[in-house]
Amino acid sequence: MAELVFIPMPRMGHFASMVELARLLVDLHSELSITVLILKLNPDAQVAAYIHSLTATRIKFIYLPQPETQKDISFSNHISNLQAHAPLVKDATNNILHHSSSRFIGFVFDLFLTPFIDVGNQLGVPSYVFYASSAAFLGFQYHALALQDEQNVNIVDLKDSDTEFTIPSYINPVSSKLFPTILLNPESNSMATTLVRWLRKAKGIMINTFWELESHAISSLSNGSVPPVYPVGPILDLERKSEVHQNSDIMKWLDEQPPSSVVFLCFGSGGNFNEDQVKEIASALEQSGHRFLWSLRQPPDPFKGPMASQTDYDDASEILPEGFLDRTHGIGKIIGWAPQVAILGHPAIGGFVSHCGWNSILESIWFGVPIATWPLYAEQQLNAFKLVTELGIAVEIKMDYRIEVIGNGEVEILRAETIEKGIRCMMDKGRDARKRVKEMSEKIRRALMDGGSSHSTIRDFINDVMGSMPKKN
Repeated sequence: MAELVFIPMPRMGHFASMVELARLLVDLHSELSITVLILKLNPDAQVAAYIHSLTATRIKFIYLPQPETQKDISFSNHISNLQAHAPLVKDATNNILHHSSSRFIGFVFDLFLTPFIDVGNQLGVPSYVFYASSAAFLGFQYHALALQDEQNVNIVDLKDSDTEFTIPSYINPVSSKLFPTILLNPESNSMATTLVRWLRKAKGIMINTFWELESHAISSLSNGSVPPVYPVGPILDLERKSEVHQNSDIMKWLDEQPPSSVVFLCFGSGGNFNEDQVKEIASALEQSGHRFLWSLRQPPDPFKGPMASQTDYDDASEILPEGFLDRTHGIGKIIGWAPQVAILGHPAIGGFVSHCGWNSILESIWFGVPIATWPLYAEQQLNAFKLVTELGIAVEIKMDYRIEVIGNGEVEILRAETIEKGIRCMMDKGRDARKRVKEMSEKIRRALMDGGSSHSTIRDFINDVMGSMPKKN
């Protein structure tokens, strides 16, 4: 037997994807087992419940203790917190080796944990990275690092500019208005660039994408300056049956709606808005006249720290326009947390107003649902650009919107007219986008079938990592 050690970020959006990849790998090779180490770093309460629901064989989960020197969670402390975890990772791995007859063949880390590559070097094993976003954004990160290191471009100085850059992983020029806030903020820029520098030291990078979606971006990464890339996507958890059972009222309501008639609004684990913005969304939905299913959640309690989770409203009517629920009764439904996969897979869904997180994008493509793009944070502005401008499988609400405030700025309130225009474009006029996403849906489903592009790449990765397997003493 051969043993890989996976270390994901303990946040659901990253954690679930890496575990699904682990399940896929052990299913494809009978001599491979995987241990997942779980850090007490920015813990997500959903992670424990997710692990409890799994029944996979040859995957073990080990919780690491919290280091005594861990600092408060912030961008500025992230690297030092990883350094505090490194001895725990090394000790846990040595313990696995001591009690296992399997040969230890390497680590697989999340992008945000790339400094742990140093642990792999100390143990004399290769380190791979699972990249949970697009190949295009990976290319952007390398290019942004080159701009800073080789051309002396201070990315932070671009926060108020509209400069266009030619980036090899994108077909079209990219405006600096779409650059992620993490690079435009001096506190987080240093952390982000440090992680990418470590990424250069990986033996290979598995990307949650597939050739047919990102052939241009994937080709641009094959220039020798980037570690070998393995497009292994889509890595999705499509078997959330318990979510459907627990939310049968949602599915029952959808069963009563005509095919492709419902606009689904959901903005991810960090997608919540203040009362003024909620009212604008409500007005847009009412004016559009379309049926809707809206996952409306309240911001987290600021006294619970920066990584606190958002929660459902006890009574959403308190922040909605007066009489809104009565006027939209029968054509609209307000919910809290949403079983997104089950909803996107329902035939009543005709469009998806999304924050453009990469997992959500892959899920919408899988089910052939067009997106109206409303990015909020992280790399989502560039994801929206790719969907609308490069792939033509989405329509724009506002591509350069962001909820993260830089400096002394204020969060923009997107007006109802703009939101309504995007919804109408998606539902009434977006025939080209709808046709293209349906075509891409067929391709994404073939990618992981036997002989598909990603299936072949995963086998290549297994052969590569097994081929570099050190002999056990």
